[in-house]
Amino acid sequence: MSGGPPQFLALAGPTASGKTDLSMALAARVNLEVISMDSRQVYRGMDIGTDKVDRTMRARVPHHGLDVILPDERYSAGRFARDARAWIAEIRARDRLPVLVGGTGFFLRALVDPVFAEPPLDPARVDALRAYLRGQSRERLSRWVELLDPERAPVAREGGPQRLARTLEVALLSGRPLSWWHRTAPAEAGALPGVIVVLDLPRDELHRRIDERVAGMVERGLVEEVRGLLSAGYREDAPGMTGTGYREIAAYLRGQVSLEGAVEEIRSSTRKYARRQLTWFRHQVTDSAVRVDATAPLDEQVDAALAAFERAGGTLPWQDGVQHEVGT
Repeated sequence: MSGGPPQFLALAGPTASGKTDLSMALAARVNLEVISMDSRQVYRGMDIGTDKVDRTMRARVPHHGLDVILPDERYSAGRFARDARAWIAEIRARDRLPVLVGGTGFFLRALVDPVFAEPPLDPARVDALRAYLRGQSRERLSRWVELLDPERAPVAREGGPQRLARTLEVALLSGRPLSWWHRTAPAEAGALPGVIVVLDLPRDELHRRIDERVAGMVERGLVEEVRGLLSAGYREDAPGMTGTGYREIAAYLRGQVSLEGAVEEIRSSTRKYARRQLTWFRHQVTDSAVRVDATAPLDEQVDAALAAFERAGGTLPWQDGVQHEVGT
């Protein structure tokens, strides 16, 4: 990251690690606004399956980055970085602390290690190619990526059909592999300094929280949410609809699996995703990131996050009536 005082505080970590609860506890101590750092919560109409912050919390604390696009649109890490920079500037101008909350590591890296300036691509050709790629199987997309951009193939496969298609779009329409652009093209903007807090918790507790969260989603109406999106005309291969929870419930609605089987598949897929997040945050975030025990009392987690921000040279916009000393 670049030098200078931190411009934001980021709460990162695997799904179900308690990032939202920590952000709300922080809001009781300092004046802040939240920027969602979640690649699924950008979609409108996808509230339950993405575990979006409820309206009551949003009324208490302003949130940005929610309900940005429709389920059949795409939202890249580069676009997040551009949007987040604007939100951060606006929040700081209001004398509040920007707090990024989420587990999408590529979004965070796009701010602290900016992505390349994307090559100009003809929108009409992009639309035509995307329509064609949507009709191809994941296996075929993976084989094409292996041929056109073998360096990026492992990352593209990990990201699923959307990232595979994006890798092919750039290679086919720009004439250069996406990995080449990452290596050689100049960054779109400079790195933005911030303090990163990563929430850690034992694997057994993480799995327990995931199971509890999935059960809660079903109770709150996940099946009805997915049915409504399909009835509205969104295809199962739309960018938003390929996420965990949506694809499994869609299979249930087609009669391919029982509801119990779909729910168990959601649990399993979410645990696998959490493991990938843990690996990413272990190896990809800067050594200066602060690790916080997510099983500790919330007050202790708040103290650790605020102390880290002050140690980095940041100034905290305290709430009126709150003592201006961490840990009191």
